[in-house]
Amino acid sequence: MKIAVCIKRVPDSETRVKIAADGKSLDEAGVKFVVNPYDEFAVEEALRQKEKAGAGEVAVFSLGPAAAQETIRTALATGADRGVLLQTDKIPQDPFEAAKIIAAELKGGGTSWDLILFGRMAIDDYNTQVGTLVAELLGLPCVTAVSHLDIDGTKGVAERETEGGIEVVDFSLPAVLTTDKGLNEPRYPALKGIMAATKKPLDVKPVQPGAGTLEVVALTPPPERKEGKIVGEGAGAVGELVRLLREEAKVL
Repeated sequence: MKIAVCIKRVPDSETRVKIAADGKSLDEAGVKFVVNPYDEFAVEEALRQKEKAGAGEVAVFSLGPAAAQETIRTALATGADRGVLLQTDKIPQDPFEAAKIIAAELKGGGTSWDLILFGRMAIDDYNTQVGTLVAELLGLPCVTAVSHLDIDGTKGVAERETEGGIEVVDFSLPAVLTTDKGLNEPRYPALKGIMAATKKPLDVKPVQPGAGTLEVVALTPPPERKEGKIVGEGAGAVGELVRLLREEAKVL
């Protein structure tokens, strides 16, 4: 089974970030970057499907700066076979521009992919469009936010959690899937895998994304929260609490 996994380098959610001097981007000084958490489910599922098939290849693709090689190496350390960095100094804000570059590489790389996996979204911009756009550009079926997956031969059954229920989707391979929480438990790289990752092939291909139609005008931090207030204890505080909610917070 030939599986492509598309991952993104994102700031660690526990890292304190600052807005850069241009007011439109993040200051990356001192920021720790990791594999996008939703993409970790995609990498793990690719490894499991390869192991289930008994043979095949898992290739990891990433669009980003030179530093994203470290992100790819992390995926290689868990068991992926090779990596490809589509190198650009700046990831386009327009998801369609990113999708065009990724789709062109997947289509023109000389490999017929059985599965193409993405995370449901990236935690830095909460964009959920790249995976579905790539599927459309490649003319492949797409199932998003997959929380359970069964593949038998060239047929697959995916489950998606929806509001109030579970949606079951039948599809044929090749296909594009985006992965959600609950699909699996990503493995940690072992020391042997970390050492092996340094010797696995990682191709770097410079790309030039288009300008697209989206522009970030400004980034601003959220407003400071007001200090909390203790109005009392027990039943005697209810009246004052209601008054404050109505007159100050204005939520009643």
